[in-house]
Amino acid sequence: MTASTAPVPRAGLYRDGSVKAHGFELDGELHGSWQWFRQDGSLMSSGEFTRGQQVGVWRTWGRAGRLVKETILPANPDT
Repeated sequence: MTASTAPVPRAGLYRDGSVKAHGFELDGELHGSWQWFRQDGSLMSSGEFTRGQQVGVWRTWGRAGRLVKETILPANPDT
């Protein structure tokens, strides 16, 4: 497999065609900003990946759009 030079946009859809998640992949791994949505279209969670590893600030929102949780993950998951 040849290494990519740039992340590729990706999206997941619900059966009705509405967006379930969107973000980027790099060499087949989640990379960069990702967002997940409920089927009603409201934002459910968001965060960052570095080559498949969750890093940085991850946020979860309630159905009314209120921030309900914020988690900070290390840049290096082994630390």
